[in-house]
Amino acid sequence: MSLRLEHDGTVARLLIDRPDRRNAMTQAMWEQLPRLLDEAMADVSVRVLILASATPGLFCAGADINEFAACSGAEDWRIANQAAIRASQYALAHAEKPVIAAIDGDCVGGGCGLAIACDLRIAAPAARLGITPAKLGIVYSLFDTKLLVDLVGPARARRILFTGALHDAGEALAIGLVDEIAADPLAAADALARTIADNAQHSVRSSKAIIRRILDGQADDDLTTLALFRDAFTLPDFAEGVAAFRKKRPPDF
Repeated sequence: MSLRLEHDGTVARLLIDRPDRRNAMTQAMWEQLPRLLDEAMADVSVRVLILASATPGLFCAGADINEFAACSGAEDWRIANQAAIRASQYALAHAEKPVIAAIDGDCVGGGCGLAIACDLRIAAPAARLGITPAKLGIVYSLFDTKLLVDLVGPARARRILFTGALHDAGEALAIGLVDEIAADPLAAADALARTIADNAQHSVRSSKAIIRRILDGQADDDLTTLALFRDAFTLPDFAEGVAAFRKKRPPDF
């Protein structure tokens, strides 16, 4: 397998480690990613996850085109591949804890699909991002496409998909495809992750869950979201936050 999970206190890193193929994702890797993500989500010590390359200067060149060419003639493989890619993106987009993509190189096709499923994206100045089905004669799923539309809007999504063009980091920042440019995106992602990890996790995770509901089409509160607001006042995080505010000290969540 070419993915691995590393832990550093409250921050975990899900690392793509296939540098000889520019971290191109195989079927086995697509299948492995949700399992590692579930492991990070289940670890009570982990508060934030970073998705990154194990090798500096890389992110992910997308799906392994050689595997596509060798296997795509078999319908059962196409069905399994589609399911595995969707499962990976769905798991990232719906993960309970925040996920940050540290993009230190080309982020193309399925690699960009992984990045846009994360909550936040930090790119190196030399990074290039693009979604390229039009260059390969393939079609991306509705879920995959919606992630892009949610980030950049329908007009820019059309341009990205219709042209298959690669966008430099500055262009990606300007259209909302990434949130930040940093010389060392992994270090910047780690600093951001630790800032998030220091905050009240009930607040962070509830905010993520509510934003996901909005992106999935919910327009008003229901019993679950009303309870998230109401019950927060009864939890230890609220008591600690108020005590810290009154004593003019940093909270210890």
